[in-house]
Amino acid sequence: MGFNISLSGIGASQKDLNTTSNNIANSNTYGFKESRAEFGDVYSSSIFSNAKTTTGGGVQTSVVAQQFHEGSSIYTNNPMDLRISGSGFFAVADDKLQPQNNSLTRNGAFHLDKDNNIVNSEGQYLLGYQVDQETDQVISYEAQSLKVPDQFGQPRESQNIEIGVNLPASAPAKDPSQFDFNDASTYNKSSSLTMYDSLGQPYKMTTYYVKDNGGNTAEPTVDENGNPVPPAQDAENRWAVYYTVTDASGEKPVSINLTPEGDGEVASGDANGPRANGHVGHFVEFNNDGSVKSVNNGNRITTQALGKPVAEGGAGVEMNGANVDQLLNINFAEPTQYAAPFEIRRFNEDGATTGYLARVDIDAKGSIVGTYSNGENVTLGRVGMVRVPNEQGLVSKGGTQWVASQDSGAAIWGEASQGAFGAVKSGTLEQSNIDMTQELVDLITAQRNFQANSRALEVDNQLQQTILQIR
Repeated sequence: MGFNISLSGIGASQKDLNTTSNNIANSNTYGFKESRAEFGDVYSSSIFSNAKTTTGGGVQTSVVAQQFHEGSSIYTNNPMDLRISGSGFFAVADDKLQPQNNSLTRNGAFHLDKDNNIVNSEGQYLLGYQVDQETDQVISYEAQSLKVPDQFGQPRESQNIEIGVNLPASAPAKDPSQFDFNDASTYNKSSSLTMYDSLGQPYKMTTYYVKDNGGNTAEPTVDENGNPVPPAQDAENRWAVYYTVTDASGEKPVSINLTPEGDGEVASGDANGPRANGHVGHFVEFNNDGSVKSVNNGNRITTQALGKPVAEGGAGVEMNGANVDQLLNINFAEPTQYAAPFEIRRFNEDGATTGYLARVDIDAKGSIVGTYSNGENVTLGRVGMVRVPNEQGLVSKGGTQWVASQDSGAAIWGEASQGAFGAVKSGTLEQSNIDMTQELVDLITAQRNFQANSRALEVDNQLQQTILQIR
C-alpha cells in the first residue's frame, strides 16, 4: 500500500513539475495564460473498515486549471497589434466562409495578408461585424472576417462648397466692375481648394473677394491740410465675390446663377450681383458690428454648369468626358467683417477621387478606420468580442487558443467597451501572465515534493527488505 501512495505522490509531483515547466517555457508567448495543477487526496472506505483508522490512498490530479487574469502590456509601433484591456476574447476562424467554426484567443498579434484580410500568424481570420457608415453602429452581430480594402469608393463629384471667412474691415475699397482675376490689384483677397468632377479629375477652384467702393471710381481729393479724402463709401460694408475654376488649359470664370428659382438664368441689375466682363458674382453684406447681414440677397448661391460652353450659360471647363452639367452649391457659414486680418475659418467641399490606403487605425471600440489618399476616413468594420460565463470551462487547443464547451457555457458576442467587455488597445500586445519569480519558487517546491515522495518510496523498500530478512 505504501508503495502505491508514494508512487501517486511522485506522479503528482511530476505533474506539478510539468505544469510549472510549461508556464516557464511560455513566459514570452503573447496572450498565454498560466496553468496551475490542482490535486485531491484519494480516500476509500467500506462498511467493513474502521473509518477512524483508515488512511488515505495517495493523491490524484484533480485538474490543470488555467488562470485568466490579465498579463502586462508590451507596446509596439504596429497598429494591427491589439490587446484587450478587461474581459473578453478575440475570435478567429480557419475558414473565412465558416466563421461559426471559430476559436477564442487573447493573442492580438494581427497583420494583413496578400488579400488585405486581417489574420494572425497562423493565417486565421479575425472576426468582426459590419458597421453602418452613417450612424457608426453595428449592422448585425453576425460575425464575419474583416478586410481592409486598399482602394475605397467611386469618384464623387463636388456639389457643395462651404466657406467660413473673416473679411478685414480695414481693406481698401475697389470697384467690383473692374475685377480681373489676372490682375491682383483688382481684388483684395483670394482662396483656393481642390474640387472633383464625376470621374474624380481634380480642378482648382478659386474664390476672389473685392471690397465694394459703391461704384465710386473718382480719384480721392485732399482736405485743407493736404490729407487725402477718400470717395464716398456708399457700400463700405459690402463685398463682391467671384469664382473661377482652373482646368488643363487655364483659369476660367464661373458665373453665379442669381435667380432664386435656380433656372440657369442670370438676373439683371447690379442690385442682384456684381459683373465684370460678363463674369457674374454675388454680394456679401455686413452689419456695423461685423456680423453678416445677407449673402446673395438671401438667395441660394448656385454656379452655372461647369462643363457647358459659355454661350449655353456655362463656364466652358474642359471635363474630359465627365458630367458637363455639374454645378456647385455654395454656402457661406457665418462670414464676418471684423477689424482683423483676412482669415479662412472653413473651406470644404464634398467631392472625392478614388482613394488608396494610407493608414489603418483601430480605436478603443474596436472600430477599424482606414485613411485613404483622397482624404476619406472610413470605418471598415468593428472587431468582434466574445466572452463565456465560465472561463475555466474553456478547452485549450494550443496556440494560445480555446474553444467553448458545455462547461464554459455558450459564447456571448458583443463589442469592445460595451457592457462587460473590455476596451481594445491598438499598438499594444498582452504578454503572458506568468510571474517568473513565483514559477521558480513553485519549481523548487515541486522538486522537494518529488524528492520527499522518492524518499518515502525508498523507506518502504527498506522496510520490505528488512521483513524479508527476518528469520
